[in-house]
Amino acid sequence: MSRAPVVRAVTALAVIAVSLFVALTMSPRLGLDLRGGTQIVLETRDSPTAKADAEATDRTLEVLRRRADALGVADAPLSRSGERRIIVELPGVQDPARAAEVIGKTAQLTFHAVEGPAPEGTTPGKDQRVIPDEDGAKMIVGPARLTGDGVSDAAAGTDPQSGGGWFVTLDLREKGRQEWAKLTGEAACHPYGDPKRRVAIVLDDKVLISPQVNEDVGCGVGLNGPSTQITGAFGVEEAQDLAALIKGGSLPVPVEIVEQRTVGPTLGAAAILASAQAAVIGVLLTGLFIVVTYRLAGAIATIALLCYALISYAALVALGATLTLPGLAGFVLAIGMAVDANVLVFERAREEYAAKPRLRPALEGGFRNAWSAVADSNITTLLAAGLLFFLASGPVRGFGVTLVIGVVASLFTAMVVTRVLAQWAVNLPSVARRPRVTGLADIGRVRRWLTARQPDLMRRRVPYLVVTAALVVAALGGVAVRGMNFGVEFTGGRLMDYSTSTPLSADAARELVSGAGFPNAVVQSSDEGVSVRTGRIGEAEQARIEAALESEGGQVTRERDELIGPSLGEELRRNAMIALGVALAAQLAYLAFRFRWTFGLATVIALVVDAAVVVGAFAWLGKTIDGVFLASMLTVIGYSVNDKVVVFDRVRELWGARRKAPFAEVVNGAVLQTVPRTVNTGLGALFILGALAVLGGDSLTDFAIALLIGIVTGTLSSALVAAPLAVEFERRGTAGPPRPKAGRGRTREGSGAVV
Repeated sequence: MSRAPVVRAVTALAVIAVSLFVALTMSPRLGLDLRGGTQIVLETRDSPTAKADAEATDRTLEVLRRRADALGVADAPLSRSGERRIIVELPGVQDPARAAEVIGKTAQLTFHAVEGPAPEGTTPGKDQRVIPDEDGAKMIVGPARLTGDGVSDAAAGTDPQSGGGWFVTLDLREKGRQEWAKLTGEAACHPYGDPKRRVAIVLDDKVLISPQVNEDVGCGVGLNGPSTQITGAFGVEEAQDLAALIKGGSLPVPVEIVEQRTVGPTLGAAAILASAQAAVIGVLLTGLFIVVTYRLAGAIATIALLCYALISYAALVALGATLTLPGLAGFVLAIGMAVDANVLVFERAREEYAAKPRLRPALEGGFRNAWSAVADSNITTLLAAGLLFFLASGPVRGFGVTLVIGVVASLFTAMVVTRVLAQWAVNLPSVARRPRVTGLADIGRVRRWLTARQPDLMRRRVPYLVVTAALVVAALGGVAVRGMNFGVEFTGGRLMDYSTSTPLSADAARELVSGAGFPNAVVQSSDEGVSVRTGRIGEAEQARIEAALESEGGQVTRERDELIGPSLGEELRRNAMIALGVALAAQLAYLAFRFRWTFGLATVIALVVDAAVVVGAFAWLGKTIDGVFLASMLTVIGYSVNDKVVVFDRVRELWGARRKAPFAEVVNGAVLQTVPRTVNTGLGALFILGALAVLGGDSLTDFAIALLIGIVTGTLSSALVAAPLAVEFERRGTAGPPRPKAGRGRTREGSGAVV
């Protein structure tokens, strides 16, 4: 008997047990919209070498953004206020004082040769100075030989084999390597134990550590590697803070903390509750749909989806990801979309059972034959997610992390958890006697209808492409005529702080501001009163907001009124576009390698169509383009790629089995066979999105609308854009059909499902 089922069962139990332990013992880190956090206002100061103007402040803001990322504070909005102020919001920070200290440090890192001890009364020579070492003993150090500019990266680490002590690894740039080798080579010429064998590492005129150069380093040779380690009596926080400061780099100009306060969540309790209810209703409807469609197999898939949610949530919590409301909505949506792999398996199993009515072999054949489409669709998604992580920054990079977790968890639950439960179920005598209860013994009415009618979709491929071109032109027309309604995150806006004689809760203030005509304004409560952040508005609009607050807040005093810059800076937007472009190119290359270039090019063009339709719809509707919209667009692209990979995987299989058939006929058969699978997967996501759009409130309505448009468009473009384009491209190609896969002599005839 094969040991594989036992190994899968033990693995599944172990992963679920660890995930449950993490979920029960670790608390999630909630974002500003759900929990609030700490707001720090920094003001840049002139330095001897630089003036603190708007340009220097913008450069400082980008360095601070990198420091916030290195501190592990994801989704920390930063924006310039006026010419010299920077507003930093840190969600759910446990130690605001430490965060403020690390964020705002100027952090000038220098490396010095130690010239010897400095007894009382020692007068330093030229370019020398006397400073205390890490133990308080005074020593003479020479001029700075290396600065933080010579260091490209830094990371904290620990070595269990050496007792678990913490260290900081420095990755050196080319010029830094040369000077570091020279500095350590000179120190190595002195005997071990001599103070002159030490190198002082100084941060803001304070010696962090002055380690001796190891005995195995030769005189005049030094340490020539691309990286080095700073070791010492570091604690975990000291090592992580040092790494964050070095990695973030020195600030272009000094900054001073001029204000620090605690702020409440940007969303009210009612909005959060409504969104949670929408998510629960959507997930329940999806589970009910899958159970009705696939009966026992659907019930097993629903259990696997719950395991998926547990594993994904535990991974996010363990990694310290910041959970925002749109992020949680995307997480819930991923539950609906994770059903896709299960649907592929079950449809393959239905085909196997229709050809040979034996339940257990049919199930095994379903997992075996679905693996190709599941693997290809998920690998293309992982390619995009990895590139978003390495090339982008801020929330786009966080989306890449979340996407990787979701893909891996979906693969595991579908191919391991579902498989273990399904194999156990089909081996039960009561199930074996009643195969129809599994949902795998009936191909369904839709499949029978498609088989009987055999509509020829590819015969009208040219009209489909013409209509598609017209839609794209109309979408681009919306952008040209109506323009893009960019949100505060992209354009900046106006920040107003009010104090009221009658205390107002954040929820009450939010309703008043929304009633004044600003439903998208960000309203927060703080120790001093109410903060309102809008787009760029004039004095008349500001007066309306003030009047609305006075209706319930009594006397209202405007304490602050400043223009603020975008929190999604130019660098972040540029990096996001570069990452997206490279991701599309990588997906094209992978699809060309796995299938052929015609399929890959057709997929990428269809993706551009999907994105254009969503952007155009938002332009015509006047919807806000913000960070939430960006996340929804990335989700649409991921869904659309998966759908097209499934179609082309079936095209490749059918074409290999029908090498003499016209290619258009093969493509038409593949589209018809995958339509039911696409409908079932799409409905699983649409139930959740519909609930979020109706019940989720203003915060999630636009998110749900973008995804509803994108999923419908992506589903249609697979059959009516990507497939016809592949036919047209193949007419101009010279490569022959692929060879049939070994062991697959029988042609698949569909993946229909009862809808």
